[in-house]
Amino acid sequence: MTAPAPTHLLGNLYALQVPIPYPMGAVTVLLDVPAGGPVTMIDTALDTPEAHAALEDGLAALGLHWPDIDRVIITHHHPDHYGLAGLVEERSGASVYLLDVEIGRGERYWHLWEEWLPGHVKHLRDHGLPPASLLSLEAESRRSRQRVHPASRVFPLREGQEVALSGEPWEVLWLPGHADGHLGLWNEAQGTLIAGDAILPRISPNVGLYAYTRPDPLGDYLQTLGKLEALNPARAVVGHHGPVMTGVQARARELRAHHHERLDFLGAQAAQAPGTAYALSLAMFPRDLNISGRRFALAETLAHLEHLRLLGGLYRTWQEEAGAWVYHA
Repeated sequence: MTAPAPTHLLGNLYALQVPIPYPMGAVTVLLDVPAGGPVTMIDTALDTPEAHAALEDGLAALGLHWPDIDRVIITHHHPDHYGLAGLVEERSGASVYLLDVEIGRGERYWHLWEEWLPGHVKHLRDHGLPPASLLSLEAESRRSRQRVHPASRVFPLREGQEVALSGEPWEVLWLPGHADGHLGLWNEAQGTLIAGDAILPRISPNVGLYAYTRPDPLGDYLQTLGKLEALNPARAVVGHHGPVMTGVQARARELRAHHHERLDFLGAQAAQAPGTAYALSLAMFPRDLNISGRRFALAETLAHLEHLRLLGGLYRTWQEEAGAWVYHA
C-alpha cells in the first residue's frame, strides 16, 4: 500500500502519516527540509516493515534518503513515537534529542526494559490486575519491546531552549501528563504548536500511572491543559488524527471537564463500593477491551484515583487477602 504523500505545513516543514498497528491507525512524523540543511525528523513511528516503507516513501517524495537526516527530535518515549529512533540514528548518523526530563526514566526504560519488567508487573498486580491478565500482559509487552529500536545516544533539550525549524526559532515546552517528559515546540509568530500527543482532536490522550512515572500524572496533565489554554495556538500539529487541529483552547477545556467528570465518578464509585484500581477500572471502562486496552484503562483509572488520594479525597488500604491496594472514600 502506498503511503499518503507528505502534507506541507509551513515553510519547509512537512508531515507524514506513518501506519501503526494501533486503533489510531497512523502517527505523524515531521520532516523539516530547509534548502541548506540541516534536515530534522520529529518522531519516528514504530520499528515495523510498514513504517520503514512509509518513511522511505516520504523521504523519497521530498528528494531525501536516510543519510540526509541530520537531527531527530522525539516528543516522548512511547513506542509509536520513539520506536525507530535507533534505526534512523544508524542509517543517517543523526543526533537524537529528547527533553531532559524524558531521558532519565522514559527513554532509559527501553534500555533497561528486562530489568524493569518485574517492577512493572508488580505495580499492576498490586493494583488488582488478575494473574491470567498479567501473563498475557507480559507477552504483549514483549511484542511492544520488539518494535522499539532505541538510540545508542540521546542528547537533552531543556524547557525554554530555542530550536531552529523552517528557518525560525521554536521554543521547547514541557507538557507532562501523557508522558513525564513530553516535549512540545511553540512558534508564537506562526501561532503553531508541535504538540505530539499532549492534545488530540478525537480521543483523550491516555494519562496513566505506571511503575516508572511521576506520582501524579493527572495533576501534571491538568497543568499542561492550562498551559495550552493560555497559549491558545491557532493550530497544533498532533500525533494522531491530524496532522493539524484547530480549536486547541476549546479542546483543552473539554479535556479538563472530561477528567473532572471521571474524578467525580470514581469518587462516588469508591464511596459506594471500595475496590482496587482494576475493579474500579471495570466500572469506568465497562466495554470489552483487549489486554493492552485493559492495561491502559487500569493505568488511567489509577492516575485519577491517586490524584484524588493526593488531594485528600480518597484513601487506600492494603488488603492482604487480595494482595492489592483498595481505595475508599
